[in-house]
Amino acid sequence: MTKAYTIVTYRSVSDPAALAAYAVLAGPAIEKAGGRLLARGTAVKTFEAGIKERVVVIEFDGVGQAVAAYESEAYRKALAVLGTGAERDIRIIEGAG
Repeated sequence: MTKAYTIVTYRSVSDPAALAAYAVLAGPAIEKAGGRLLARGTAVKTFEAGIKERVVVIEFDGVGQAVAAYESEAYRKALAVLGTGAERDIRIIEGAG
């Protein structure tokens, strides 16, 4: 089975407190769904149209598992806490080979 990766890039954070509360719930929800956090933090360097904001990379055993994690009840609770506190671009991609 090909690994899958959820890539989250933050365009902006308007409510750091909401983001912090979201992180408390989101981390365990993603781990429970089989996700493994590979990287998290603010971009060290950007190129082209890169935005120097937060980036998160999560590995899953497959696309179905990544989608199920996003759609899980536990993660939905985390999203409700985040509300409009951040604008993000979330993509699920398959790994190479």
